[in-house]
Amino acid sequence: MMPVRAYHVIITAYGFWLPNDPRGSWSDFIRQWELLCFGLATKVETHRSVAGKPHDRQARLDAKKALQYPPVSFSGQQALAIGLGFKRAIEESKYLVFACSILPEHSHLVIARHKHSAEQVVGHLKGRATQELRRQGLHPLADYWEEDGTPVSPWARKGWPVFLRTDEEIRRAIRYVEDNPLKEGKPRQHWSFVVPFDPSLLP
Repeated sequence: MMPVRAYHVIITAYGFWLPNDPRGSWSDFIRQWELLCFGLATKVETHRSVAGKPHDRQARLDAKKALQYPPVSFSGQQALAIGLGFKRAIEESKYLVFACSILPEHSHLVIARHKHSAEQVVGHLKGRATQELRRQGLHPLADYWEEDGTPVSPWARKGWPVFLRTDEEIRRAIRYVEDNPLKEGKPRQHWSFVVPFDPSLLP
């Protein structure tokens, strides 16, 4: 098998992708008993997207009603703050980002393989984005706190990394990310931290 050369990471807002989503999830268990009524965690091992997998959409929407906090949908102003947070993380760790779209309920990025794992990269991006939301007074769940006294995160607990091994897979992921806003009737996005794809920069 060819080595991983880049990641297509999907970072979802709180409430967008549940741990028992019928299409599959990265969760081992369900923390909230109200959600357990809608089924066990649907952990999968694949690093390919399952977003297009057929499923019972109404059951998924019904399960969202049992969430402990309101589902997060970022405004345009919040998306700009998230972009600033992403930029800070990217500059700190010198990530090479070939595409990025920040949408109300999820974000997509295509990132060159790094010394940090995809999961660590996602955690870094989410952390800096959350800090920027709080700094600007735009945190969508600022009024909610976990039982241990920590602030509630506006993000799902994990991201979804898709591993890319060939130039064609990377180019296809870049096109997907660039076109993603169009599916929601929004214009393409242009972020200052995105660089053109150059295969010679990859391992």
